[in-house]
Amino acid sequence: MLQQTPTLRYATEVDVDFVRKAVRAIGRCAIKVEQSAERCVQTLLDLIQTKVNYVVQEAVVVIKDIFRKYPNKYESIISTLCENLDTLDEPEARASMIWIIGEYAERIDNADELLQSFLEGFHDENAQVQLQLLTAIVKLFLKRPGDTQELVQNVLTLATQDSDNPDLRDRGYIYWRLLSADPAAAKEVVLAEKPLISEETDLIEPTLLDELICHIGTLASVYHKPPATFLDSAQQPVRKSLQLRSAVTSGEDLIGGSSASSVAAATLSSDKKPTVIPAQDSLIADLLSLDLGSVPSVTQYQPSYAPAPISSGLDDLLGLGSDSLLGSNNDHPASSIIGGTTSPMIVAPPTFDTSAAPAASLPVTTSQGLLGDIFGVVQSGLGLQGAPGGYTTPKQTWLPAAKGKGMEINGTFIRKNQQTCMELTFTNRALQALSGFAIQFNKNSFGLMPAAPLQIQGPLMPNQSVTASLTLSTNGPVQKMEPLNNVQVAVKNDLDVFYFACNVPYHVLFVEDGQMDKRVFLQSWKDIPAQNELQFTIGNTLNLSPDDICNKLQFNNIFTVARRNVEGQELLYHSLKFTNGVWVLSELKLQPGNPDITLALKARNIVVLEGIHQTYEILLQKNCPYLLLYVKVKNNYINEKT
Repeated sequence: MLQQTPTLRYATEVDVDFVRKAVRAIGRCAIKVEQSAERCVQTLLDLIQTKVNYVVQEAVVVIKDIFRKYPNKYESIISTLCENLDTLDEPEARASMIWIIGEYAERIDNADELLQSFLEGFHDENAQVQLQLLTAIVKLFLKRPGDTQELVQNVLTLATQDSDNPDLRDRGYIYWRLLSADPAAAKEVVLAEKPLISEETDLIEPTLLDELICHIGTLASVYHKPPATFLDSAQQPVRKSLQLRSAVTSGEDLIGGSSASSVAAATLSSDKKPTVIPAQDSLIADLLSLDLGSVPSVTQYQPSYAPAPISSGLDDLLGLGSDSLLGSNNDHPASSIIGGTTSPMIVAPPTFDTSAAPAASLPVTTSQGLLGDIFGVVQSGLGLQGAPGGYTTPKQTWLPAAKGKGMEINGTFIRKNQQTCMELTFTNRALQALSGFAIQFNKNSFGLMPAAPLQIQGPLMPNQSVTASLTLSTNGPVQKMEPLNNVQVAVKNDLDVFYFACNVPYHVLFVEDGQMDKRVFLQSWKDIPAQNELQFTIGNTLNLSPDDICNKLQFNNIFTVARRNVEGQELLYHSLKFTNGVWVLSELKLQPGNPDITLALKARNIVVLEGIHQTYEILLQKNCPYLLLYVKVKNNYINEKT
């Protein structure tokens, strides 16, 4: 008769889902508390004896994990498990049983017969079962090669020739080549000693775990955060001393009794806010095949928090572009002005190459050089070298900490040095240091891919942030996405590979040589069919003049080709070019007294126009005070010179 402990009572309830969770809880107790493992295993055996189908199957899954935690310790129960082989019909349970047979094949006399029974219905099995069966038979062959050669030949043939599952087929080829080339090497690979598994809660700081146990019936234990984090500072209780759990030294355990060991008091601080580390959600199947190589090794670590983003304050002023009316030298770069105002950066600041940019069209005078000193940059063409030009979208959270096992990624895209760049902020919300960062892009509409490996120096410590600037090339594989500017990204660290998707603002994909000749513009406008023209209405919420509109657009690589005034109506014609060479032509109509602007767009490839309309709307409706300040300073300077 079963001893009616609370956990065991839960495992014999009528609610199937509840029972499954209770059985899993018994297994977790065995994995976490070694002194309780034997009692837990006995309880699981008692549950198997009930012959209740779903209880037996859940128990088999749990026992597999116990075997992985305590190898060569509880193998005596394998015979009991094999007696229930015919009742297993769930993929996870069947895969677990196959793993047990393959792992301990040398101790099971009829292991080949048991695996042969699974092999007979190979094509009808779930992919999880097929993969496990392939590995188990290869293990059996390596342990007993004399009488299992035909069995391994059959499974390799089924996996490589009769299956359309690429994962199964690839694994089959790997095993086949290993066995044929060097059986000794195959034995070292397949039968290698595996690391012991651990419980998820091992990732939680012990002192926090003790506090959560004291509040097991509250939301604190659900969110894995101390109660103090849910209260404001005025309501926070006085810190209290909690008892630390010690190792269980007696025969009692979590199933049937309590610990009689001594405890020690420790004062806990309520200011730590660790983050729950959930299971990863799969986002993009294609990204699973990407090769995320390891990042270069780092020999020195300089602890620091990341500096503030460069999209506000003085940095915005330094990040403005030029329309070629001014020129300056590079005697006083922006970094010399603001370099001492921030804490040391974890990521080394990017080195900007200003030698490739053409010189400004106007001669450099003393006062003009002074103006260049004010802005601290080299002005060339339409953008400022070494600093982002035009409008910068605020950073967004691309990967929340809850989906990144504590790693949070915020980012945006900018146009800098005539290239598209990805600005990233990595924040470690976990309780351990993160390292080994790498990044990879999936195929996308514009062929965007990292031009160089992601450079993050040193491990990222808990509650610390680091910024990284990633220059993007447009030489990657191309595949049309929905929406067109969507990019799917994989980021790797020493914990796992994580996936997210983000949208690249269209204006950072506009190149600097997008100004079309007037005659070519006119001919192209006529040649593009009328059905490739779309019209939109944009509210002139900032009450911009035609000059302001042209300046704003030109700072974002939308170039004025011509202007006309017809019966008081101002007509502005612009051109832009994407990084992939696609041209877009536009016409803006402004009427006195009318708060709306009419936008007409034309392109040979009409799919880009919807995104262009939204870009115009953002650029013309977002206030950019530093841009207007720079334009006024520039215009005043030119007026004084002329």
